[in-house]
Amino acid sequence: MNFAAFDLNLLRVFDALMRERSVSRAGEQIGLSQPAVSAALGRLRDLLGDRLFVRQGNDMCPTPRAETLAPGIRDALASLELLLGEGRQFDPKAQDRTFTLLGGDFFSTMVMPNLASRVAGQSGRIALRFLDSARGDVERLLKDDVIDVALERPLDVPEWIDTAHLFYSPFKIIVAKNNPAIGGLPSDVPLPLDVFCDLPWAIRSIDGSTSGMVDEALATIGRRRRVILAVPHFYGLIHCVANGGLAAAVPQQMTDGPGAEDLLVFDPPFSIPVPEIKLYWHQRHTRNPAHRWLRQQVLEVCRPMEVAQPEDTRSDC
Repeated sequence: MNFAAFDLNLLRVFDALMRERSVSRAGEQIGLSQPAVSAALGRLRDLLGDRLFVRQGNDMCPTPRAETLAPGIRDALASLELLLGEGRQFDPKAQDRTFTLLGGDFFSTMVMPNLASRVAGQSGRIALRFLDSARGDVERLLKDDVIDVALERPLDVPEWIDTAHLFYSPFKIIVAKNNPAIGGLPSDVPLPLDVFCDLPWAIRSIDGSTSGMVDEALATIGRRRRVILAVPHFYGLIHCVANGGLAAAVPQQMTDGPGAEDLLVFDPPFSIPVPEIKLYWHQRHTRNPAHRWLRQQVLEVCRPMEVAQPEDTRSDC
């Protein structure tokens, strides 16, 4: 192959196809039409002597040759983007760009509306996509550049993933205002332990498990609670509590959001570890101006959500 005549834009097409597994979605990511992506794939196949991607149902699946090439191409593109952008600021008004974030429903409801508004106020050329954390593991999605950043609790990640502190999110206990089991208890004091254990509970659980951090903390004082409902989303959990005789533990930031007007909010009667929420990204993008701009927007949106700081664990991004 004559590398001097090789069109480097073909590598962008290859990388987009690896991430999206779709000709149309790859085109949307890099601003090309579907026919243009198909034509570029045809040229790549001729140049590299391999089919690279084969259709299986609705997906374009990479061949073993494509899987071998992908990491090197991805790193080369990141290095080239960094080299060409060195010393320059990212101007969101001057570039079309799509950023992809990953997180649970807590973030889609508490972070994304403000982030979308903030980004739209700076540029009409930036698009955001938010994927549910149930889609897959953070390490793989960052490595494959399927996502730009992830918003999660502390994870055990390899050294090539960088992190930044976003905020702490302590648990609060919620019950319906008309729940007869509460009996007019004031909500400015912790919920009594016996009442806590006697109440029927609902839990937010993606996999259907009926135990979590609250149960682990409760076990340290030799007590248990009765969980009778598991739902996959926090706002579904809040509505279940508001419409029934259940109790639930939710992040403090959600206790004054939509649906919370019918709830009483209590502190737990025992110590529960305060989750730290962190931002994760691949180290290859740490110095990238566009990526750094995105991370700064997330940090600014999350800054007002800080409600507890057990210790200073912040890092620069």
